[in-house]
Amino acid sequence: MRDVLYLEEIEQAEALLKPQRVEVLRQLAEPRTCSEVAERLGQTPQRVYYHVKRLVEAGLVDQVAERKVRGIHEGIYQAGARSYWLSPRLVGRIGLRRARDELSLGYLLDLMEEVQADVAALDRNAPELPSIGLSGEIHVRPEHRQDFLNDLQGLLQDLFTRYGGAEGDAFKLAVACYPKADQQPEGVRDDE
Repeated sequence: MRDVLYLEEIEQAEALLKPQRVEVLRQLAEPRTCSEVAERLGQTPQRVYYHVKRLVEAGLVDQVAERKVRGIHEGIYQAGARSYWLSPRLVGRIGLRRARDELSLGYLLDLMEEVQADVAALDRNAPELPSIGLSGEIHVRPEHRQDFLNDLQGLLQDLFTRYGGAEGDAFKLAVACYPKADQQPEGVRDDE
């Protein structure tokens, strides 16, 4: 079972995005027959088989074994991945996006789509996957915002200059810096 299955085909998304199929898929985190899933969900095996068949056709579920029960061959199925990511490209761009400058929200959205596709394409079965993920929160007063952005840009430019040669393993570095969405205190409504 893979960690992530990146869905780039509309047919895969259509097969997945049905509430009953999501429930069947959750039950297939472990190898199970349609009868076993049906019993857990309180449904008929035929109904579950219909959903499993659609999930198999879409490449979201795999038949991992087969057994013979009372003269009938019964498939054992398992989800193809632990997580399913929908590519933003399934919908595509609606209208034109503004110029891609590094301070625009459009640029940040493009960057996140690119990172999502890159991470999904990594070989998670590789014996060594040298990667790092960092996340943190920094508080900057408005009068220091430009200094902060300049410092961040300088630090990254130093890394690109120091390690930007043509030799060695290639790594992709993506940094996103954005304001944290405001959270309303409990009991406060927007219309007050």
